[in-house]
Amino acid sequence: MVLGDKKVWLISQWHKMKIAIQLTSNQDDLYFREKEIWWASLGSNIGHEEDGKNKKFERPILILKKFNEHLILIVPLTSRVKENNKYYFKFNLNNRVSSVIISQVRIISSKRLIRKVDNLSNGSFYKIKRLVKALI
Repeated sequence: MVLGDKKVWLISQWHKMKIAIQLTSNQDDLYFREKEIWWASLGSNIGHEEDGKNKKFERPILILKKFNEHLILIVPLTSRVKENNKYYFKFNLNNRVSSVIISQVRIISSKRLIRKVDNLSNGSFYKIKRLVKALI
């Protein structure tokens, strides 16, 4: 299968951004915790993995677990709501409906974090954690 010109261009731009993120040293002063929603640079990914958007390849994520100041377990968010789908969990945040994509759970470096958005309620957070555990 041949990649289209746009996808090849996105991949090359993501590699440049990835190098910049890796070389960033100001991440040491970030403070983040479980239950927080952040924008993070997730990149131009392969196949059906969730991509980031715009020039920073960013997407909102929920921090499920903080292992240390460098590694976190996350699930990406989407504005798409899929009813009756065990891999999506719908919740309200600031009077807006969002979903986490349970099947896209992964570990990322805290260097990918861009800015904090909000905190998730305890009830929604613990439901999401239970769904992730059930998936695994």
